[in-house]
Amino acid sequence: MFWVVLLFIFLIFMSQNEPVTSLRAPRELSYSEFYNILLTNKETGKIRSLELVESTENKLHGTFSDGTEFALNIPRDDTELFKVIRENVLNFKVVAPQIFWSQMFFSFMPILLIIMFIWFLSHRGAQMGNKIWSFGKSRAKMSKGKGHVTFQDVAGVDEAKEELQEVIEFLKDPKRFERLGGKIPKGVLLIGPPGTGKTLLAKAVAGEADVPFLSLSGSDFVEMFVGVGASRVRDLFEQGRKASMSSGKGAIIFIDEIDAVGRLRFAGIGGGNDEREQTLNALLVEMDGFTNQSGLIMIAATNRPDTLDPALLRPGRFDRQVVVGLPDINGREGILKVHSKGIKLALEINLRKIAQQTVYFSGADLANVCNEAALLAARKNKEAVGMEEFFAAVERVTMGPEKKSRAISRREKETTAYHEAGHALLSLLIDEVDTFTKVSIIPRGMAGGYTLTPPTEDKHYLNKKELLGQMTVLLGGLIAEEIHAGDTSTGVSNDLEKVSQIARHMVCVYGMSEALGTLSYGQRDHMHFLGRDILENKEYSDLTAQKIDEEVRRLVQQSHDRGKKLLVEHRDKLELMARRLIEKEVIDIDEARQLLGMPDAKIIPVTAEPAAQDIPKNLESV
Repeated sequence: MFWVVLLFIFLIFMSQNEPVTSLRAPRELSYSEFYNILLTNKETGKIRSLELVESTENKLHGTFSDGTEFALNIPRDDTELFKVIRENVLNFKVVAPQIFWSQMFFSFMPILLIIMFIWFLSHRGAQMGNKIWSFGKSRAKMSKGKGHVTFQDVAGVDEAKEELQEVIEFLKDPKRFERLGGKIPKGVLLIGPPGTGKTLLAKAVAGEADVPFLSLSGSDFVEMFVGVGASRVRDLFEQGRKASMSSGKGAIIFIDEIDAVGRLRFAGIGGGNDEREQTLNALLVEMDGFTNQSGLIMIAATNRPDTLDPALLRPGRFDRQVVVGLPDINGREGILKVHSKGIKLALEINLRKIAQQTVYFSGADLANVCNEAALLAARKNKEAVGMEEFFAAVERVTMGPEKKSRAISRREKETTAYHEAGHALLSLLIDEVDTFTKVSIIPRGMAGGYTLTPPTEDKHYLNKKELLGQMTVLLGGLIAEEIHAGDTSTGVSNDLEKVSQIARHMVCVYGMSEALGTLSYGQRDHMHFLGRDILENKEYSDLTAQKIDEEVRRLVQQSHDRGKKLLVEHRDKLELMARRLIEKEVIDIDEARQLLGMPDAKIIPVTAEPAAQDIPKNLESV
């Protein structure tokens, strides 16, 4: 409607300002010319009539005897001229200026348009729920009653479910806990790697608890406008308190990815004002403001707990920190059962065996495996999803899709075959590492080939011998290329990167260097962000740094020499496996053992190594 009115006004304006071509414009006379005609008009009668329009400058209109119109401006105080006009022109009159309402209307039209535009914005804002004027309002989504996700849909995180189940039971029956003087935690922080089910747990809480549930992301607080984040925090908790009072049973606030707003506050570098810091301060104040009697409980999730401000983690704000880690074999089997409910499975399916092949997979990875297996079976027009599709899905999730159409030269194919054969053969020869299950020279993802070596069990610790064995296997591709061609390719870059990381962690983090002793020379797994690692100094001298580099180089060289010795001794097996890979492109463990004539057990005894202690395993950092 607004645009219709605006178009109508525009058309009127154009019609009023359109030039009139059918009427002839009056002739403009000069003052002297008019005065000369006026003096002789009594005899000649050339001027038929005159009309004076009073305005800021008097306008004189007239008509000659032949009907021609003329006009001129005259001074207001020229009394002599008026005297001459009255003497020589019989038809003379003075009129007041006419008021043209259309001109007045269009003179006020800009103001009218501004008023109409403001009215349009206000009316549109009311229709959109006042979003235009509600920058400082919380964007939390509220759900009431039981949801679609419950704890039956969550598997592999039994301890976290137990902690959150206690929160739900408190909301349902608070007197059960209060009769002995217990107090429910104000906040629960879910910590864990990506994909482990932190958000799913929060949704399950919403599904189990028959209370209002407000959820939003940490990034929803901060906008380009100053003060919006703090205003949204206050509005969020105000909504939570109102929802708790209206339900009479409490309410839950869930903030996903809280590290977006809860990072460590400004450390004094630079200057200026930080909007995120104001938002965090408002969050800290609000979490102190609500009491247990309000029935308001806050749940947050993050995969970067080391970046959070210590004031946010203290008791009284987040009283409990629940670690949601990667599932073990039982947890993986349970997760596979949950995600395979809607999939038609073949009778041969053994979820336990699939769980054994997916060590260190998160819940999201396992859900992706189930989906990929179903898609692969559908492509093959199968009636049900079998073990073949599940194992192919595991490889697809781990390494990426196959690229069978990529054109590869004979030379590159041969180099890849020897490279992967070196990895695979060393995993067979070295006792303290896991044996490969499949080796392929078909490109997958960014790799030209791959050797699949899944862990046989869940390991939480690795000793020194196992780490040295991993380094030797990683160097197997480089060593095999050296033995075959006397040269190496760029395909070893990722292997060298991993080997260097393992060796440096052995020296700097795990204390596995005899030369440097059992000391830690670096902080582990610190995320670099403003206010933490920027100002940290090295805790060791330049001489120690040189010794660290020498020890790292020694460990890598030691692993290289060991691997080269093994592959030279078993050169015939290396050649057999490489040729078979060139011929078939893919070899599994059973075919490799039959080809090489190797029993199931390792054929090389464990070499004597210095005494090793169990160490925490961190595959991601290594």
